[in-house]
Amino acid sequence: MDTRITVERARLLKQLHADHQPLVLPTVWDVWSARTAVGAGFPALTIGSHPLADSRGASDHEGQTFEEVLAAVRPIIAAVDVPVSVDLEAGYGQTPADLIAGLIDVGGVGLNVEDTVHSEGGRVRGTKEHADYVAGLRAAADDAGVPVWVNGRTDLFAHAQDASAVLDEAIERLRALEQAGADSLYPVAIQDNDELLTAVIGAVSVPVNSTAHPVKHDLDRFRRLGVGRITYGPLLQAAMTDAMKEAIGPWAP
Repeated sequence: MDTRITVERARLLKQLHADHQPLVLPTVWDVWSARTAVGAGFPALTIGSHPLADSRGASDHEGQTFEEVLAAVRPIIAAVDVPVSVDLEAGYGQTPADLIAGLIDVGGVGLNVEDTVHSEGGRVRGTKEHADYVAGLRAAADDAGVPVWVNGRTDLFAHAQDASAVLDEAIERLRALEQAGADSLYPVAIQDNDELLTAVIGAVSVPVNSTAHPVKHDLDRFRRLGVGRITYGPLLQAAMTDAMKEAIGPWAP
């Protein structure tokens, strides 16, 4: 994709985050779902690693190579005229510079990066290690001249038996990601906990991303809590799966 178009889309994605409270980015996985979401009126999208893997018969948690992911997302991004962010898991073992270069090459203007390194046994990066990786992404994007939107994710709540017990550690980690240059922060697995979401949102100064189910969750609730960005993770694809089963079930033998 022409770099000028990529830069324009990256700037637009940043503006959309400023204009919407929250900005809802439908999580898509192929050309059809991307075009459908744009047709429904959404001004930007994200491609999720889990639904992308499912659509390709692969496994999530870095079950695809970085090259395979880039090849899969390129036609999706090319099929729509809106900014597209890509979930790049923990980076597929790539350096920040190589991750940014690959993303920009396929026209992506945002990325999600998590601290669970599935290619290394599912270990969780330390706070400084993850912040350093995000800082590397920020520097690489700046060097490339493309203001890539970096969504810094932590899985601490998802790994904890008691999410409340790791709140302070999670906030420390999220603040470190913000200082490292993350444009938004994504504490997964607390979308149903008002108290934890409120605590995290109050502790940082950039938009906080929450996962949402497009049918089971309420957009107004997230807005009241101050959530700045919403993505669906694998839940839009799950909702489509339920709808498909309901539609075709009566036709089954």
